[in-house]
Order: sequence, then structure tokens, then C-alpha cells
Amino acid sequence: MDGFSDLRFFSLLLREGSLAAAAQQMGLTPPAVSRRLALLEKRLGVRLLNRTTRRIHLTPEGETYLLDGERILAELDALERAVSGARSLPRGPLKLACTLGFGRTRLAPALSAFARAYPEVQVQLHLTERPVNLVEQGFDAVVRFGELPDSQLTARRLLHNRRVLCASPRYLAQSPEPRLPADLLAHRCIVIRESDETYGTWHLRQGQRQETIKVNAALSTNDGGAALAWALDDQGILQRSLWDIAPLLASGELREVLPGWKLPPADIYLVHATKSELSAKIRALSEFMRQWFDSEAQAA
Repeated sequence: MDGFSDLRFFSLLLREGSLAAAAQQMGLTPPAVSRRLALLEKRLGVRLLNRTTRRIHLTPEGETYLLDGERILAELDALERAVSGARSLPRGPLKLACTLGFGRTRLAPALSAFARAYPEVQVQLHLTERPVNLVEQGFDAVVRFGELPDSQLTARRLLHNRRVLCASPRYLAQSPEPRLPADLLAHRCIVIRESDETYGTWHLRQGQRQETIKVNAALSTNDGGAALAWALDDQGILQRSLWDIAPLLASGELREVLPGWKLPPADIYLVHATKSELSAKIRALSEFMRQWFDSEAQAA
């Protein structure tokens, strides 16, 4: 038995006032309780109780063990309540990263509502178009697009989404519309710069057939809003997520290009370290975000 267990046993024994009463409370036989007490006294090397068949009496060493022990147990209980309370009540700083466009237009309103629901959580939102390493850069969570690259992380899908190629009808009227991915090489393209390795490289798939095209980046930017404005200004073909351009496709301001070809997966996930599921603020954020975007999808 460990020290805390022994302290709790001894405190219970004194509260009940006899070995028989303590045995009944603990669901043991009186001989078992007597053996437990003997083992405790042997471990400590002192006699804690003088006992008769009906009563028990503290020795001076037993009195010290009981009084100081109950103080230690009270402090332990207070510590456990504090830790448990921190786990059950969301509080403290919450550092979150997201892309500029989605973060500004879709995530920020959701986080505003979250902050109102959980006023003891201090939300810190970092918007960037650069790839984020959640662990190395000290983020609690990241909102990312596409498949999860690290099995050590936990992802919760917030929103179904896919990427498409699009352009304005006026731009497409200026030259033959692409029929195959290779046709993109003859077109002006608008590229969102996310990393040097993927800059201007578009991956397309149709069934088992896959094509990788290094497009002509006539215009490039790290901001999706600027890229979209260029597409609407007839500057070329853009790769963009449906969450952002679905209304523009519906209105005819943009038109999908190569609709028979698929781009890499682009569902939107809340990603965090698996161990952080123990944190109340991460659990609260995950559930709140799920309900928020579910409600958005149902209202659409």
C-alpha cells in the first residue's frame, strides 16, 4: 500500500472507532483490517494504536500520524479538485492558427461566439498562408485543409469542401477553354503561394489517371482574397475552395474549369495533439466548432 492509501485507511479507522466498525465500512473482515493495521505499524516501525476488543486508543505517535496525515489528505483533496476543475472548466489561453481567408471570414465569427460562451478562455488567432507546425510552433490547434499528414494528431472535420479550377466567363471567351490538364500550360493562371515546393504546381485526377501541371503563374499572391479579385477581373484561371466561391459559381461570375477532374482533398479540419483531448478548452472548442459549422451547413 502507498502512503496516501495508508493515511486514508488510518483516518477511516479512527472515525469508525473500532476494528469491527471499520471492517464493515470497508467491506472487509475484522482480521483483514487488523492485518492491514499491523503491516502499517511494521512499515513505520512504531505502534499507532492501543486496542482492546471494543475500543482503540491513539499512541502519541498515532496522534501525530493522524493529525498531520489528515492535513496532508486535505491538501491532496484540494489539489485534485483544482486539477479536476481546470480539466472540466475551459479556461486559459488558446492559441489557434488558420489560413487568412477562411480564418477571417468563417472562423473569426465562430471564435467570437465561442469566446462569448467561454469567457475564461483567452483566444489567440494567428492567420497565415504559410504551413504551420502545430507542435513546434506552440499552437493548441490548427484549422487546416485536406488530409491529416501526422498520425500523432487528432482531426475533427468541420466542413465538407473541395477545390475547383475557375475563371471568369470573359477570360474563357478570350482563348480556347481547357479540355485536358495539359491545356492549362497555354493559359494565364493565378497562383496562391503557400510553399516554395508546391508553388505553381497543380495536381489533378480523373479516376485512376493523375496529372501534375506546373502552370504559368501570371499573377501570384499569398492572399486568397487578392487572387479571387484577379480572377473576377479576367486575369486567368484560379484554384480555389468551394466554401469561398460557391456563390460566384452560382451567379455565373465565375465558371468551373475542367469540371471532370478532381483536385486534392480539401475538407476542413480542426487539428490538435491527441494528448490535448484531456484539456477542457480543446474539448470545448472542438465540440463548439462542430456544432457551429453543422448549423451553418444546415442553414445553407
